[in-house]
Amino acid sequence: MKLDAEDLAKITELTLAHYEESARSFEEGTRDHDVSQNIAALLRHIEGEPPCDILDLGCGPGRDLKTFAALGHRPVGLDGTPSFVAMARAASGCDVWHQDFLHLQLPAARFDGIFANAVLFHVPTQELPRVLRDLRATLKPRGVLFSSNPRGGNQEGWNRGRYGAYHDLDGWRTLLQAAGFEELEHYYRPDGLPREQQPWLASVWRRAD
Repeated sequence: MKLDAEDLAKITELTLAHYEESARSFEEGTRDHDVSQNIAALLRHIEGEPPCDILDLGCGPGRDLKTFAALGHRPVGLDGTPSFVAMARAASGCDVWHQDFLHLQLPAARFDGIFANAVLFHVPTQELPRVLRDLRATLKPRGVLFSSNPRGGNQEGWNRGRYGAYHDLDGWRTLLQAAGFEELEHYYRPDGLPREQQPWLASVWRRAD
């Protein structure tokens, strides 16, 4: 069923409200999550010499912004949740843009890499082609996009107060390739467990020119 403008506005409003209401507990619960495997996957595919300009899309409270900055890069955060924007600015000292994923206003060819860790699954599937084109456009030529999403069977809907779309590898590939990306690698997380215990699909893509 096609979502209309009112549906999309409700999805954005309620999903962001969920994060706003739980911002402090979310920060406490995710503060020590180890995503070093994902950060390394993005950085190893970026061409050219560091420091790199990186967009942390859906940066949340700023945990990974701090990591990128500590590694000597020039990260910029983006989040739609007001409390997260304030928390990320305070925690990292980085520039953090307050934008939601369905109304991105991004500068052209600005970033070497985009780190989209556990965020793009909140974009309804019908809107993903447009959002992915926006992300491609803000990457420099041959720039790199990292994404990690909870995987599924290409279904979507409400889950505990948040909207989510749960793609399998083939479905995700189709969307990314149609938006002008070429696949560099993919893997499942957490590392080292049987596949049925790896709910996250991580993938790395290069802007194709």
